[in-house]
Amino acid sequence: MILEGSVSVKAAVLNRKRRVVRILADEKKHDRDLNFILRQAEEAGIPVERVKAETVAETASGRTHGGIIAEAYGRKYETIDDCLKEENPFFALIEGVEDPFNLGYIARTLYSCGCGGMILRKREWAEAEAVILRSSAGAFDAMNIVMSDDPASLVRDLKEKGFRCFAAMRKDAVVYDEPDYTGPVLLAVGGEMRGLSAGVRQQMDQNIYIPYANDFRNALNAAGAAAVLGFEVFRQRRIVGRRSGSEAV
Repeated sequence: MILEGSVSVKAAVLNRKRRVVRILADEKKHDRDLNFILRQAEEAGIPVERVKAETVAETASGRTHGGIIAEAYGRKYETIDDCLKEENPFFALIEGVEDPFNLGYIARTLYSCGCGGMILRKREWAEAEAVILRSSAGAFDAMNIVMSDDPASLVRDLKEKGFRCFAAMRKDAVVYDEPDYTGPVLLAVGGEMRGLSAGVRQQMDQNIYIPYANDFRNALNAAGAAAVLGFEVFRQRRIVGRRSGSEAV
């Protein structure tokens, strides 16, 4: 696949979640960010070619490559055991999101709020990875991504390990800022069309919802919901961290 733009290429080079075959860069382009990427690529043994701007443009599929592209393979995904190595883990299960731009926005948000693993139902994402990586601002290669054949069983296993699991659904729900997210936690967010699967819903400890300031009846999209819920987890954990720090002093 072709990765376009400095953000995507940098993420691929730095995170090493995929094999980068070579990098093509405009021979006339020289700036700090580009030079950093090329130095990192050379240190990693990735071939770098300085070529004419026309060559980069002809290889790229769009016009926003900014003078740098990379030929790369698909991403290597993590296992749930890889994610469990983190202390006090926070995971998110995303189901029913088919649009690669939306999935990228979700990954970007979750990574920003400290999510240690995004769980997706297993499918072939390779053709969309370049779009996901770009729309996630590189977060898709920075964070742990787990592909699961059976998300419901995975959730059940996490509950046995002490996770509390919350679904973004209005039925029998409490307001999203009422539960305690300071321990091991999983948030489940479904796409607007299909939502969460029945098996996943049955494994949830509690449904949560986001109240509105008016009588608007339509749900937030998955990216918006993930942002609100994910940063509530971050907010609560940040407060606990501050208290622990003051007590330690």
